[in-house]
Amino acid sequence: MPQIDNAPQFNDLDRLSLGDIAALPTEMLLELQEAARAETARVKRLRERFEAAIARRYGAAADAERAARDKTTGTVRIEDGDITIIADLPKKVAWDQKRLAEMAARIRAAGDDPAEYLDITYRVPERRYAAWPQALREGFADARTETTGKPVFRLESRAR
Repeated sequence: MPQIDNAPQFNDLDRLSLGDIAALPTEMLLELQEAARAETARVKRLRERFEAAIARRYGAAADAERAARDKTTGTVRIEDGDITIIADLPKKVAWDQKRLAEMAARIRAAGDDPAEYLDITYRVPERRYAAWPQALREGFADARTETTGKPVFRLESRAR
C-alpha cells in the first residue's frame, strides 16, 4: 500500500481525536490497523523475551526460596540490592468433571446436599441450544440471557 504524504502514522494516534481518526479514509484505517497489529505483536514478543530473562536471572533463587519454605507454589520475595523481586508461581487446579458428578451423586444418595461441598454449575453450549427443536428451546428460554461483548472490527483490502 503506498504511503500517503502527511498521513497520520500509528504513533500519531494519541494526538488525534477519535472523530479525526474515524474520519480517515478506509485505506488509512487499514494501514493503521495493520500497524497496530504489528506493534502489538512486537511488544508481546519483547515482553516475553524480557520475562524469560527475568526468569533466568531469578528463577533458581525463587525455586530455592520456595523449597526452603517447603512450598511448591505461591509467592516468595527475593532481595537483590535495593530491589525486591516478588516471584509468584500460581497453583492451577483442574477437576475431573465426570468424577465430581459421580461424587455429587454419592453425596446425594447418602442423604447429604452436594451443594454443601461442591459448587455446581450448569451451562448449555450455544451450538447445541441452536440445534434443539423450537419446543425444547422455548422450555429453556427463561433460563437463558444473551448479552453482547465488545464490538470488533477488522478491515481487509479487497485488492489483496
